Amino acid sequence: MDQRLALLRQWVAGTLDLPVADIAPASADASFRRYFRLRLADGTTRIVMDAPPPQEDCRPFIRIAGWLGGLGLHVPQVLAADEARGFVLLSDLGTRTYLEALDGDSADALYGDALDALLVLQRDFPDPGGRLPPYDEDLLREELDLFTRWLLARHLGLELPAPVRRTMEAAFDALVANALDQPQVAVHRDYHSRNLMVSAPNPGILDFQDAVCGPLTYDLVSLLRDCYIRWPAERVAAWRDDYHRRAREAGLTTAGTDTFRRWFDLMGVQRHLKAAGIFARLWHRDGKPGYLPDVPRTLGYVVEAAREHEVLRGLGRFVEETVLPALETVPVPRERPA
Repeated sequence: MDQRLALLRQWVAGTLDLPVADIAPASADASFRRYFRLRLADGTTRIVMDAPPPQEDCRPFIRIAGWLGGLGLHVPQVLAADEARGFVLLSDLGTRTYLEALDGDSADALYGDALDALLVLQRDFPDPGGRLPPYDEDLLREELDLFTRWLLARHLGLELPAPVRRTMEAAFDALVANALDQPQVAVHRDYHSRNLMVSAPNPGILDFQDAVCGPLTYDLVSLLRDCYIRWPAERVAAWRDDYHRRAREAGLTTAGTDTFRRWFDLMGVQRHLKAAGIFARLWHRDGKPGYLPDVPRTLGYVVEAAREHEVLRGLGRFVEETVLPALETVPVPRERPA
């Protein structure tokens, strides 16, 4: 029996006294959180977040939702919450994600809206360094270690020779320095096609509870070099350069074109190494194999960016010549390992 779902039903029907006609799964993400869609007797819908303690803490979501809503961004409105038990009642932003809606014809308009919202977040979020945790060196290195520990060692069983370790350490040092050298702004941290909803106003923004104060290009590269959908390099470059122009106009940076492109490329490598490690961890720790097919696409970005930057070329060759071929030998599982 799903005891959490039973408690959630009791909270909705008993404590909140909502006339629920139907309750069904709305989505799940790469954490222990789950979401259910309530259909009320009058035909309207609500979303209920189930964030089970002690694995999840719903308070950052509630707090940050208030801040983002105050900026005029379209985020779920918190209608009720039981913070101790991890239940939150939310407004419903709809059922169509960017990932489902994006195609060659819709991409410019959808990404235009997403970049508008991103600039509001970065320009207008008050005192991100005081309100949000820092995306500091310790966190950056902890994330890079996910790639080494979960993808290379646990998933692929690779033992790294000393020269390869030194090459990776030099690349990781460059990635960390690149992130810390950028202007520090409010960072959503998962600003991509699965967390943006097609809505009015557009976009609806989800999954922001892990926001930090960090590098200017982090959310931009999450959006444009998405782990779940890939675009031709020339379209990505056009969107990136348009954002750079607007960020300069907004006073977010004075960086020139070459500096900004380096920031963007190296920030992407850091994020994609982290994401590949997380996808492996989701399988080996949490029994969720569904993200493993996204690893080759994610690491493909690393290979391409590394070709353009001398400090990353050794890392790129290792990924291209060792990691990607090794992935092809490991079948994508369907069940949790014994």
